[in-house]
Amino acid sequence: MRRRELITLLGAAAAWPLTARAQQSAMPLMGLLSGGSDSLEQELLASLRQGLSETGYIEGQNVRIEYRGAEFQYDRLPALAADLVKRGVDVIVTCVGTNAGLAARAATSSIPIVVITGDDLVRVGLVASLNRPGGNVTGVSAIPTALGPKRLELLRALIPKGGRIGLLVNVNSPDSEVTMQEIPAAARRLGQEIIVGTAGSDRDFEDAFAIFARRQARALLIGPDPFFGRRVEQLVALAARHMIPTMYWRREFVAAGGLISYGASLPDSYRQAGVYAGRIMRGAKPADLPVMQPTRFEMAINLKTVHALAIDVPPLLLTLADEVIE
Repeated sequence: MRRRELITLLGAAAAWPLTARAQQSAMPLMGLLSGGSDSLEQELLASLRQGLSETGYIEGQNVRIEYRGAEFQYDRLPALAADLVKRGVDVIVTCVGTNAGLAARAATSSIPIVVITGDDLVRVGLVASLNRPGGNVTGVSAIPTALGPKRLELLRALIPKGGRIGLLVNVNSPDSEVTMQEIPAAARRLGQEIIVGTAGSDRDFEDAFAIFARRQARALLIGPDPFFGRRVEQLVALAARHMIPTMYWRREFVAAGGLISYGASLPDSYRQAGVYAGRIMRGAKPADLPVMQPTRFEMAINLKTVHALAIDVPPLLLTLADEVIE
């Protein structure tokens, strides 16, 4: 090999790592801030990535993602949000509790934020309005809490009239505030007595179910909460042991043996958030992106649990169900 060719080849080889590093640093960086674990359920992560792919982004190819999770220790969220801001992310997606969105918004007023929440973003002060968010925040408001009265009506259709209904909430989560307001208010309109039980940790579940049993609750409504969503097997097992018909907000509970669920499709909400994050990385502004509302709602019923509880399910309810698990 000639000396000139060798020098050219060595020069190109030396320049390659610099070029690669420059391309890597130019790759968009998305931060995912979760009130729960930084390793979300695989179905939800897949849905988020699907939304990103719909705008042309594939993790590891042309976008990087930094994951941060508070493990339900919400006081950790401000530091985790500040760390993402320090790393210079291009957009922050928050999930598993409204606290994550509030922490991100407190950490930055310039980096775009996409919030996945079950709360009203206007009510908590994250956006000016749903149609015109303003500022640097938009997102997907699944509002499972707003579906509480509907869940109560469906549950009442499964039990004898006049029976008490229990309500399980996590008082450690601000997302439970709306549930605590809306369910009792809806119950009063229906002349329904509600027994409230609370659980903020695993050890509280046994005590809460003991209260429902002692006060002779004929059925139970599980409030929508990210912490409860990570305790599917435990809650379903307790409901089965106490032989109490239970309404959930996610079909995963019914797939695990729970009686009935009704709510917005959570995977679809994550997909929508991925689409918004991708659009923002391509130049869209959060202020111009209306807060999205759920477009898909799902009701699931487990017939095996129906038979175990000796419940007579109205035929219309079975007809309306999106999924009947045999």
